[in-house]
Amino acid sequence: MSCIFCKIIQKDIPAHVVHESDSTISFLDIHPCTKGHTVVIPKTHLSSIEDAGEHVLSTLLSGVQETVAILRKVLSPDAFSIGWNNGEEAGQVVPHLHVHILPRWKGDGGGSMHSIVQKDSVGTIEELAALF
Repeated sequence: MSCIFCKIIQKDIPAHVVHESDSTISFLDIHPCTKGHTVVIPKTHLSSIEDAGEHVLSTLLSGVQETVAILRKVLSPDAFSIGWNNGEEAGQVVPHLHVHILPRWKGDGGGSMHSIVQKDSVGTIEELAALF
């Protein structure tokens, strides 16, 4: 695959690496939302979480945990927002599974995950639950 993240893994294009293991690499986002905004990716090309097996997911989350520890030590943020956009309609720009880590500080003006989409639900929670 020749996506931009695969090129970073292959060292074909530069990145500001925060952490690297045999399975993952973490690097600073080139369009940061916060100071220290970092992306963690598996070294295996996968487009979405549905494509990932248990081993990839466990090593990816270990990479996230290790990167958070590094960011906490270096930047001393108050908290972190951690998540991913899974699919183009959710805002995924690069078609390679990746997790965003956004260091957060008290009073930074950012919102919670609940602030991403501001639409009223259709129907009740009971109606939705009945679908499952």
